[in-house]
Amino acid sequence: MNSQEISMKILQTQRLIIEPLDTHDASIAMAILNDPDFIAYVGDRGIRSLEDAKTYIVDRLLPHYQEHGYGMAAVRRRDSGETIGMCGLVNRDSLNYIDIGYAFLPSARGEGFALEACQAVMEMGQNDIGLNELAAIISPENKASQALAVKLGMALDSMVRLGPDEDEICLYLWRR
Repeated sequence: MNSQEISMKILQTQRLIIEPLDTHDASIAMAILNDPDFIAYVGDRGIRSLEDAKTYIVDRLLPHYQEHGYGMAAVRRRDSGETIGMCGLVNRDSLNYIDIGYAFLPSARGEGFALEACQAVMEMGQNDIGLNELAAIISPENKASQALAVKLGMALDSMVRLGPDEDEICLYLWRR
């Protein structure tokens, strides 16, 4: 399965291209999912090899694209084609909202890429999917992501648990 079989729209911003991940992105997915900040703030996905990363993309990400027409996508620099992160919309069984997720390599943080990517994904959600509300679930310790949510027009709504054994996390909401 590859991105040509996926109907998710490719987004472009001034500096970025946002397009479906495929198995060619396994090394970048592995790097992001094993970044200490990702593990601390989002969780350990148990991805330890390129094969694990390919399986994660094929079994978790590609079916989401097929079912919903969107999902976590690769964020690439337009000038170099370098993949610097992931951003997209996610449907979770444990959440009553579609949520926006993002994760960037340490070398791409602090340059406004996350804000730019999230704004493009939110715009797509509003214009193409008709979203009137959108959530972001953020670790209470992740002050940078909380600040980004506020820049995106979101406000802290409540503390939630996504599962019975999960810690409480911040639920930020944007409403049209």
